[in-house]
Amino acid sequence: MKGYVLTVERVIAAPANAIFDVLADPAKHKLIDGSGMLQGSTARRLALGSTFGMGMHMFVSYSTVNRVVEFEENRRIAWKTGPTGMVGRVLAGRTWRYELEPVAGGTRVRESWDITDDHQRVLLKLGNIYSNKTKKDMERTLGRLSDLVAGDAPPSAAASG
Repeated sequence: MKGYVLTVERVIAAPANAIFDVLADPAKHKLIDGSGMLQGSTARRLALGSTFGMGMHMFVSYSTVNRVVEFEENRRIAWKTGPTGMVGRVLAGRTWRYELEPVAGGTRVRESWDITDDHQRVLLKLGNIYSNKTKKDMERTLGRLSDLVAGDAPPSAAASG
């Protein structure tokens, strides 16, 4: 993790629009989640300023509220996680960002976990334990995204977990 931003990337053998369509559809996020925490969403296709909820599970079930803060069709999408109001002053601030760049052989996908504005950033960086887990989860996410859009694995593997 450099500063407060953790980034992983992978070239996926698929066009940017196919990848972006998955990222802009919260209902498909569970298919690519490398952490196993996402339980699902029924939100419609995202746009700048959209808000969407996500069911989560880590030891206990909970939900998040997310707001799309960056959106450039087929190039970039980012959402900030956390509630607004009083609770948001303690728990909000993580930004998940995906940047897509056409390259030879497909699209370079860069996923970033940006905790610069997160109110718990100091705790999240302690001992790098959480960031090491998050990096592995992000790498799995990009692998599952590749499986889903490029067909690198059998359909049953792309749809599991």
